[in-house]
This record gives sequence, structure tokens and C-alpha cells, in this order.
Amino acid sequence: MDFGRLITAMVTPFDQEGRINWDETARLIEYLIVEQKSDSLVVAGTTGESPTLSEEEKLELFAFAVKQANGRSKIIAGTGSNNTAHSAALTKQAEDCGVDGILLVAPYYNKPNQEGLFQHFAAIAAATSLPVMLYNVPGRTGISISTATTLRLAQIPNIVATKECASIDQVTSIVMGAPEGFIVYSGDDSAALPALSVGAYGIVSVASHVCGAAMKDMINAYIEGDTKEAARLHRSLFPLFKGLFECPEPLPNPSAVKFALNQRGYIVGDVRLPLISPSESEAAYISRLLSSYSY
Repeated sequence: MDFGRLITAMVTPFDQEGRINWDETARLIEYLIVEQKSDSLVVAGTTGESPTLSEEEKLELFAFAVKQANGRSKIIAGTGSNNTAHSAALTKQAEDCGVDGILLVAPYYNKPNQEGLFQHFAAIAAATSLPVMLYNVPGRTGISISTATTLRLAQIPNIVATKECASIDQVTSIVMGAPEGFIVYSGDDSAALPALSVGAYGIVSVASHVCGAAMKDMINAYIEGDTKEAARLHRSLFPLFKGLFECPEPLPNPSAVKFALNQRGYIVGDVRLPLISPSESEAAYISRLLSSYSY
């Protein structure tokens, strides 16, 4: 399965009552595919506020996204959690919805050891015929999938990729040891070009909600050997990469990118508690960031 070079971890649009806004979800999917050039969309991942989505909402989102994308973009379902049996069951249901792949975040809070991590992912992968992407994000989960465990999991036929947020060193180590066909994505927008330079395949992005087309050009420039242009685009995008998470103080994702989309006319609503929308000063900072960006 080729998920493409640019994958957007899609936000979940909510209406004023905090329910999923299906009309705006359709608009957003069109915008991400057509204007921002996303090759695949992650639905109900962390950026989609998966911790506060019900199982029913997730399944509705999976089926809706598959229908709306209509083959123009792969749909990757975020079905990972810290409950192996529940994730396996949800993965089976996602497969029934017609999704193209599965994203499995490392189990959070209960902090398994490396053997526990291996058995967790192996059990979920065994429950589906779909291609699986691992997701290592120690800053959010409190646990890191080691290089050795990732490479061990890469031997499982339908575990085909990883989204890596630990470090460029870990990206490099995985690329060096990965079997043929197993690919690495950066999960950090600002590390996309450095990750490509050490052998990563692409990016699972948040910033691509507002600058995906430029990111696609950056990736293509690098692949085509125009490293000078790729570096120029990286530098022009860097303030957005950092600002959407720092604002200028750290702001939990997806608060900033949802505000940015609302500013751009895609009315995706607020985040659900326990996340909160940007403060007045944070909103002003994001607005300045958007107004100063041009492509």
C-alpha cells in the first residue's frame, strides 16, 4: 500500500453544539484533497480529537470519509488506543467501513514495556488484512517504541510503515534497518525535510491543513534533486510549522490549526474539552502568522 508522500492528519469539524458538522467535514475533505494535495487522510487520529470521539462517531467518520474521498485519497483510520482488545475490535469495524489503512498509536498511560508493545501491535495487526502504520509519539503517550521493536514489528507482513516523532536519529536508525517495503514517515512538520534527507518517505502532517500544496512542492523538489528549492520552501514554511504548536507558548494540537482553518473560512468549530481554544493573545499570534505567510 502506497499512502503517498503527504498525509494530512485531519481535524474533526464540530458545530456550535459540539457535534460533528458533516457538511463542513465534506468541505474540508474536498479542500484537503483538491487544494492542499493530500495523498491520504488520517481520520479520527489525535489531531481529529480521537480521545473525545465516541466509537459511533469514529465509525461514522470512517464511512463518511471513504464515501467523500471516493478513491481520490486514501483514508487511514485512527483505531489505536491503550486497550488492545478494543483497538482490535474497532480496527475490524473500520475495515468494514472501507478504509484503506490503519494508524495505531503507541498505548498511552499504562506504559507497557517493549515486549508488551510488540504483542499489542502484533495482536491488532492480526485482526485485520489492512495495511497498518505504527505511530510513535513519546511526547503525548509517555512511552516510546524503540528502533528494535519497530524493526521487529516491520517483519509482520501487514505492518508496512511507521509515523515517527521521537527523533531524527530514530528515523535514521529505522530506515537503516527496515526490510524492503517498510517505510518511515515523519510525524513532525518541521522535521519533514530533514527526515527525507535520511531516507524517510514522507510526512504525516498537521500544518498541511493550511500549507499542504507548498509542502507537496517541497517534497517533490527534494525527490527531483532540487535540494536548494526544497530548503527554500522549508525555510518559508518553518514559521508555520513551529507557530501552529507554540503560539508562541506550547498550545495543544489541534487548537491552533482549528483556529487557522476557521480564519480561512473552513468553519471547523472549537475543540472539545479538556482542550480549549486559543486565548485572545494566542489567536492574535496565529492570525499574524497566517497573514505573513504567502505561497
